[in-house]
Amino acid sequence: MKYRNRIWIVFVLVMLAALAILVVLTEKKSGGKRDMVAYNDELYRIYADYREGRPVAELEEKYGCEIVLASESDAQVVKAYAEYGLVMDFAPDGEAIGKILWSDVKGRQEESQQQIRRTALIVWGVFLAAGLAFLLALEYYLLRPMREMRGVAGEIAKGNLDVPLPIRKHNPFGNLAEGFDLMREELRASKEREAESEKAKKELVAELAHDIKTPVATIRATCEVLEVKQQRRIEQAAAPESVADAQDVLAKTQTIAHKADMIETLMGSVFAATLEELDHIEVNPAEESSTVIEEYFRNLRNYGNIILENPIPSCLVYMDRLRMEQVIDNVVGNSHKYAGTDIHVRFDETTEKNGDGGSITYISVRIRDDGPGAPEDEIPLLTSKYYRGSTAKDKAGFGMGLYLVRSYMEKQGGGMEIYNDNGFVVTLYLRKV
Repeated sequence: MKYRNRIWIVFVLVMLAALAILVVLTEKKSGGKRDMVAYNDELYRIYADYREGRPVAELEEKYGCEIVLASESDAQVVKAYAEYGLVMDFAPDGEAIGKILWSDVKGRQEESQQQIRRTALIVWGVFLAAGLAFLLALEYYLLRPMREMRGVAGEIAKGNLDVPLPIRKHNPFGNLAEGFDLMREELRASKEREAESEKAKKELVAELAHDIKTPVATIRATCEVLEVKQQRRIEQAAAPESVADAQDVLAKTQTIAHKADMIETLMGSVFAATLEELDHIEVNPAEESSTVIEEYFRNLRNYGNIILENPIPSCLVYMDRLRMEQVIDNVVGNSHKYAGTDIHVRFDETTEKNGDGGSITYISVRIRDDGPGAPEDEIPLLTSKYYRGSTAKDKAGFGMGLYLVRSYMEKQGGGMEIYNDNGFVVTLYLRKV
């Protein structure tokens, strides 16, 4: 920006200086040579008219001159000489009877000076227009692409890799701009790959932590059985050697059980930390067809019999397709895991008033199983992070399912409700466009 301003300031100063120089130069007086042949011709025409008897005043007006006869004052003649006028003898009959004066030097000089000034101003205007055209072309073809590249570079430095660099025709930096934009695209793709790799790594850690808990639980259960057996051996043994041997085995078994508890605690912490990070996944709702939701239910294959009681109202809703699919899979998977019955799905359209006096329309998705439901005092807690109800004691899980469902639905501009009604019910609300 500062270089562009400097160029404009320098150009304006140069043009103003050129204008001042032209004004000074055109102020100088510039004389010119007289065409004496033309004056002689005019003098003979004056003689002819004078001999025909025309008065002197008429001749002066017709030919733009002054005729001073010998009988008149010489003051006019002196003045004409002082003003560089043309003074010639007035002798119509061959004998001088006075003087004839042309005081045209000043007029001719002013006319010549005005002509020079006009020409100089025209030349100055042409240079001004050419300079402006050059500066505008410089701005359009050179400075603007440089500013755009600098702006995109600044956005890249901030971590914003979604700002494209305009690539225009006749851009002298076309190849450079194209290469710069390809670099930005590659950086963005690399960043996306890095994010996906990081997410995959976290998911792998979570899966390994979950998978390790099962063999660890088996080891601990085996240790408990061995502990009971060794206690019985100690109680029933008669020989001191047998008691010592049983105590040694019991001590080692307790050590193994203790280490298994440590592994279980550590893997639980790792899994919880991984879930905590996975919880911060972006949700980007967009306008989508509501019929997509019905297709999600039809594509579920591993959760028993899913009964769609009615078709979903066809409209546009705000949702993130990926997150909505995860929500449905989570809710239906929970119902299948804890109830193990048929799952009923019903779609409705509801309207609620907002705080501004208007109303908001939602598409509700009611998912119900035929199980015993959840204890009423636990229902408000089921959407809390890491909370597991009393019915989940013998089921694997970490209490994140309904918490993530609620989080995803709220980030899509909707919400959820859970309650008992001839089974456990989860109702999802999607905002209608």
